[in-house]
Amino acid sequence: MMEQTLVIIKPDAVKRKLVGRIIQRFEDRGLTIKKLCQTTLNENVVKAHYEHLKEKDFFQDIIDYMTSGPVVILQLESKQVVQITRKMIGETNAATAAPGTIRGDFAVSMTENVIHASDSVDSARIEIKRFFD
Repeated sequence: MMEQTLVIIKPDAVKRKLVGRIIQRFEDRGLTIKKLCQTTLNENVVKAHYEHLKEKDFFQDIIDYMTSGPVVILQLESKQVVQITRKMIGETNAATAAPGTIRGDFAVSMTENVIHASDSVDSARIEIKRFFD
């Protein structure tokens, strides 16, 4: 059964001109790009997206970072796309992300970790609606 997921190529990756290289990895893996757009996120969307972190000390830092410049948003589709994509992007922490993963190869810090991907099919549904509706 086909699944969909949402990926955000974050401002640091756009600024560093990594978009094409990141998208190429998804295409090389055989994932289908259903939708793609470049935009600058507004604060309300980012706050809703990261609401689960609102009690954390770094919440405002995430808001500032995610609204600091353009992002590229992708809706990907494939069988088991959520699991495949999560494995491809690697751990959140740049210091522990495995080489060969997107974060392991490109991320520079915990905050500037180049990419977001939905963590479940249910999250993907919500996030796709949030960013593409």
